[in-house]
Amino acid sequence: MADSKSQSENITPIHQIISSCTGALLTSVFVTPLDVVKIRLQAQQKVKISNGCFLCSNGFVEELYCNFHSNGSISTPYWYRSSIHLTGTVDAFVKITRAEGVGSLWSGLPPTLVMAVPGTVVYYTMYDQIRFYVKKNYTRGQQPLWLPVIAGAGARALACSVVSPLELVRTKMQSQKLSYGMIGQAIRKQVATQGLRSMYQGLGPTVLRDVPFSAIYWLHYEWLKKEFNQEKPTFSFSFCAGAIAGGVAAFLTLPFDVIKTHRQIELGEALNIANKQTNSTYFHLKNLYQNNGYRALFAGVVPRIVKVAPACAIMVSTYEFGKQFFHKYNASKAASTF
Repeated sequence: MADSKSQSENITPIHQIISSCTGALLTSVFVTPLDVVKIRLQAQQKVKISNGCFLCSNGFVEELYCNFHSNGSISTPYWYRSSIHLTGTVDAFVKITRAEGVGSLWSGLPPTLVMAVPGTVVYYTMYDQIRFYVKKNYTRGQQPLWLPVIAGAGARALACSVVSPLELVRTKMQSQKLSYGMIGQAIRKQVATQGLRSMYQGLGPTVLRDVPFSAIYWLHYEWLKKEFNQEKPTFSFSFCAGAIAGGVAAFLTLPFDVIKTHRQIELGEALNIANKQTNSTYFHLKNLYQNNGYRALFAGVVPRIVKVAPACAIMVSTYEFGKQFFHKYNASKAASTF
């Protein structure tokens, strides 16, 4: 306990920020292709059940693609045409690469990186600050299991609010292969017709997904550290524990991830006033289940787990390594002054 306390006091928020940013950069580059595949699979599911339209542009004119009959024909987004219908994770990798090039697997990477910096800084720094503060004032022995739950949920709720508009843009870029100019047109139309608050479309299901995810993740991660006596975990232990905790949390919260994607890719859709009352999370959950069964709520389960497990492993192991690096650096610097 004493050693842990001295280490936490030795690490400043700046050190936590640097450690978390390093992990965020590495994680974003590695998992973006998996995220693209996951979103394409989920977006494809939305086209099957939605009566809405998708706004596409070739850089000169805008065109609406709808999945219902109009003038005797059916028009769908280019990424859902029968020739590139995606049947699974591996199939999606192959077909997206062939149709759009390898670089399309990293579509949305710039806004992902921009989003990763503030989001990760807020999330990891606030998690440690909340946990250290409560632990410092907790006088009943070892750290209770509810502490990482509270710290993780609180930190994630704040981080979601900070990065929600950026994630909206990133999701749109990945669900359809649009340029920055097209995204700008969609955003301007969105704000002009629905107001600035519309940029937080999908925040509700994002919070419903990410807050429980963080609570479940940190609960399992801290429990594994305690069970294996890893107060200062090694890089390999953090990697494995992060992957296990992330995989469990990803599976349990997947339905809310599906709903989040469905609501956020509506950026740029044609407005349908009559359907405005159907934008609730409950409606989307009910509609998905009634039309496609429980499997629809777990669309993209494989790419999500395959993405989240290594992402959590890379992120937390890099973060823990960075903190221990700065702890040793500060300790040696302090010793040299005597």
